[in-house]
Amino acid sequence: MTSNFDVIVVGGGPIGAACARELALAGRAVLVLEPGGDIGQGWRAAAGMLAPQIEGHGDTPLLQLGLAGRELYSPLAAALRETTGLDIGLWREGIASAAADESEAAELRSEVAWQRQHGHLSDWLDAEEVAARWPWLGPTHGALWAAREGALEPEKLVAALLADARRLGATVRQDTAVAVDRRADRVVGVLGRGDRYAAADVVLAAGAWSGSVEGVPRPMAVAPVRGQMVALPWPEGTRRGIVYGYGCYLVARGDEAIAGSTMEYVGFRPETTSVGLARIQDGITALCPALASAAVTRTWAGLRPVTPDGMPIIGAEPRLPGLWYATGHGRNGILLAGITGVIVGQLLAGEPTVEEIDACAPTRFWSW
Repeated sequence: MTSNFDVIVVGGGPIGAACARELALAGRAVLVLEPGGDIGQGWRAAAGMLAPQIEGHGDTPLLQLGLAGRELYSPLAAALRETTGLDIGLWREGIASAAADESEAAELRSEVAWQRQHGHLSDWLDAEEVAARWPWLGPTHGALWAAREGALEPEKLVAALLADARRLGATVRQDTAVAVDRRADRVVGVLGRGDRYAAADVVLAAGAWSGSVEGVPRPMAVAPVRGQMVALPWPEGTRRGIVYGYGCYLVARGDEAIAGSTMEYVGFRPETTSVGLARIQDGITALCPALASAAVTRTWAGLRPVTPDGMPIIGAEPRLPGLWYATGHGRNGILLAGITGVIVGQLLAGEPTVEEIDACAPTRFWSW
């Protein structure tokens, strides 16, 4: 048994890595258990967008969390670059959501008006302005323009967070957590396939696989949802950008155009399908005709951890002291990774945190 840890974080993706870093910053002795390999983790299939204004609708806790998460990344990226020398690929040059028809245009204009009334930087671009800014796009009926939105590179984010956690004394071990180890009504560690690990606190951040960890006192309301992705060459000589429209999105990453994505409830099956890829390709062709004949360079899929209400599960398990949740982030795992780490650090320290934490409470599911 390994017993020189204060906290065990189950999962080494963006959520677990961010939690580990924050806890290590607070002086905790942290162990991260990560199965390793590419088994369809949601973050490996993520486009890395920071788009709460594009994907959010109305004044919801998820929008507020997303805005906080987005704003955290500029100082976090700078801090990680200073301490690890690693660049997470952050760029915030805005995202457009293009209208395919007049009905969508009306909805997006209403969204712009609402966002502006609530103090968010948002603009409406008419069809001529869209064509002038993005001449490579197909016909549109205008677009919502959120100038503070952006993207980062998920794999670089995870690498930098884990590197900084290690710098601060955290240990990352390749092992699969099988169960929460408990004695009577208290957490005492984690049972892994390779060893038994002791700690007074355990943070469950295993994404779509959170429900596979035994010993948790309530069923995990987290389902795997497959997202398929496509990469193509970014149009040569074209300024980078991020645009939503026609049921898909395009994100410039290096010399590639990352396009996606599907939302499929198919269990733990992270493979691509001809039907799913064709759906994405149809959207690409309508959104950017210049890519219609471009050769696909790679395809892949990942499993997002989705909850019934779309909100993550973050907080303490009242039925088992020492167990904490940081899972169920769905499509927003990258956006919310940094802020989730901050929240978990505050919760474990007994400090006040964001008021949106009430909407993330584990007790909202399976409270019998």
